[in-house]
Amino acid sequence: MHKNPVITIARQFGSGGHQVGKRVAELLGIKMYDKELIQLASEKSGYHPDVLSEADEKAAGSLLYTLAIGSSRFGGFSGNYDMPINDKLFIAQNEIIQELANEEQCVIIGRCGDYALRHFENKLSVFIYADEAMRVGRIMESRGISESEAQALIAKEDKKRAGYYNFYTGKKWGAMERYAASFNTAVLGIEGTAKMIASIAKTEF
Repeated sequence: MHKNPVITIARQFGSGGHQVGKRVAELLGIKMYDKELIQLASEKSGYHPDVLSEADEKAAGSLLYTLAIGSSRFGGFSGNYDMPINDKLFIAQNEIIQELANEEQCVIIGRCGDYALRHFENKLSVFIYADEAMRVGRIMESRGISESEAQALIAKEDKKRAGYYNFYTGKKWGAMERYAASFNTAVLGIEGTAKMIASIAKTEF
C-alpha cells in the first residue's frame, strides 16, 4: 500500500488554495494545517496568536539572523530578543512543519512548506493559481468589496506572499521547478483540483 505524502500547497491569493487543501485533506482522511500553524507557533513560543498573525507570511529585514540561528537550532523564542517577530515565526513554523511531517501525513498551506521539507522525500508540493477574473470575482464576493478594491488586494497579497517566500528561501515563489505540479482552479474548479492532487498522492506515493 502506498503511503500518502505530506502535501504542501503554495497559492495565489483568491485562487482557492485553502479550499483545495481542505478538500484534499478530506479525500485522503488526513489533517490540514493553515492558520493552525499560527496557534501551534503560539503554543511553542508563548506569544499571543494575534501577535503572530500580524507577522504571518510577512518578510522581516534580518535574514542574517535567520541564517545564523537556523531552524534546527531554534529551541524557543526566549533567548532571541533581538530577532524580529517575523523571523521568529518563520523559524518556529519551519520546525513545526518538519515535526508534523515526521509524525503524520497532512496538508500544509503556504508558510514556505515546500522549502521547510526540501530534504523530506515523501512530499508532494503543488502550486495553485487561477485566472485574474475568477480571483477578482471570488474576492469581491467573499469580502463584499468592489472590483478595483479586489484587484488592489490581490496585487498586495500576492506581492506579500512572493516577498516572504523569496526573502526566506532565496528561491522564487511560483517558479515551476519548485513544485511537482501547478493547477489552475479556474479551469479545474476546487473539487476537480482537489481530486487530481489526492489521486497523485494515492498513486505516486
